[in-house]
Amino acid sequence: MSEIVLFHHIQGLTGGVTALADRLRGAGHTVHTPDLFEGRTFATIEEGFGYAQSVGFEELGARADRSVDGVADAVVWAGISAGVMNAQRLAQTRPGARGALLLEACVPPSEFGSWPAGLRAQVHGMDHDPFFAEEGDVDAARAIAEEHEGVEVFTYPGDRHLFCDSSLASYDADATRLMTERIVSFLDRL
Repeated sequence: MSEIVLFHHIQGLTGGVTALADRLRGAGHTVHTPDLFEGRTFATIEEGFGYAQSVGFEELGARADRSVDGVADAVVWAGISAGVMNAQRLAQTRPGARGALLLEACVPPSEFGSWPAGLRAQVHGMDHDPFFAEEGDVDAARAIAEEHEGVEVFTYPGDRHLFCDSSLASYDADATRLMTERIVSFLDRL
């Protein structure tokens, strides 16, 4: 079984993020869910982004680093949307990563150096999500998959962002169920 660090999205550590972590725990995995917003959650993406700007993205990165002090190197780094920034950064720069789960976001590896040889990953997002599909994230994911064996990209029909958070109106139960099945299969192969 895998040890996973799952970073929340821009609306905070919502009940839906916790529910996703619980699904993975139910499959036998250990899942850490750092709260980089220190208990705050936000009703909208815009409100969450405003908070993140007020704190500063550098500080949020430092909080992410502090939150994983003492966590083993051999973990799967995971993130949802804005949480992908920390997950992908740590997967690319912290030695020993077992894998990466990049949910609803992905950036070119050059943001953090280069993609480590042998790093396996899955990227999930909706095919018409204005953030994932229309801002280039899916293109970045596909480019990584083309260059690196063991990187899979999955798209789901729809235009919802944060579709995997059951506490939000954007939740898509069918897409989340399929995504979770694919993630569990990926984790079982590590």
